[in-house]
Amino acid sequence: MTEPPRHVLSIAAQCRLLSISRSCEYCAPVPQSKETLALMRMINTTFLDWPWYGSRHLAEHLQRAGQEVGRR
Repeated sequence: MTEPPRHVLSIAAQCRLLSISRSCEYCAPVPQSKETLALMRMINTTFLDWPWYGSRHLAEHLQRAGQEVGRR
């Protein structure tokens, strides 16, 4: 959406108008590893089954399922 020099507005001004962080403009997204995606899937599934679980219960559940995770 933002364009370099040929526009009158600076990138900072364009980012302000779009309400996005200027650092987002310069950072390319980093793809997630397969392990991270699998863990995220497990977290989502667990949360959908037990939405009242907090971070402690969720971490305990994942540890019982064999994942090496912490609360954070």
